[in-house]
Amino acid sequence: MYSILHIDSSIRKRVNDNPSHDSISKRLAHSFIEKLKENSSIKAYQYRDVGMNPPPFTDQDWLGAVFTPQRSRSEQQRQKLAISDQLIQEVKVADIIVISTPMYNYGMPAQLKAWFDQIVRIHETFSFDLNRGDFPLEPILSGKSLVLITSCGEFGFEKGGVRESMNHLAPHIKTLSKYLGCEQVFEIASEYQEFADLRHQNSLETAFVETRSLANKFA
Repeated sequence: MYSILHIDSSIRKRVNDNPSHDSISKRLAHSFIEKLKENSSIKAYQYRDVGMNPPPFTDQDWLGAVFTPQRSRSEQQRQKLAISDQLIQEVKVADIIVISTPMYNYGMPAQLKAWFDQIVRIHETFSFDLNRGDFPLEPILSGKSLVLITSCGEFGFEKGGVRESMNHLAPHIKTLSKYLGCEQVFEIASEYQEFADLRHQNSLETAFVETRSLANKFA
């Protein structure tokens, strides 16, 4: 039985009056979650749609509050960090983190980056010690799994693909995921959306099969 944190980040709704406007990444993520529920593998489920309800961007006051010792923070600083504290707590209690995201301009949506920025925080999700030499940052959290579900308009972003060097989505998220405590990453991708051809249809169908297969593995 798993505690799940599910983060959707597309600015599109999962279901629209016009199905062609439906978010592919959200549909795939919910397919994975629904299969997990069928397998009775979920003991707790926290859902956030940061695409529709994004967390605030960090700013100088936020940074000042982070670097102020906890017992010395003013009430204003505590309020400034309240959302960050809540988001971090949701990560801490999760066994599996499911992140669905489209590729926007070859990277992640700003809303998802804002979520990461609120969570990757010194003394909470990573420690810093110059005695470690050239790699002073270390994750604090551990033992979690990341299910990363992406949708792309183009294709060939995988290792060895024709657009591998242009992929600033999955590699970025995988780098940050260690500060969420994720020690293994499962990736499912749908491609060719902009082409709207048989390749896209096949890619999408394969991705749906992979979501259900992965959910069965967790069961």
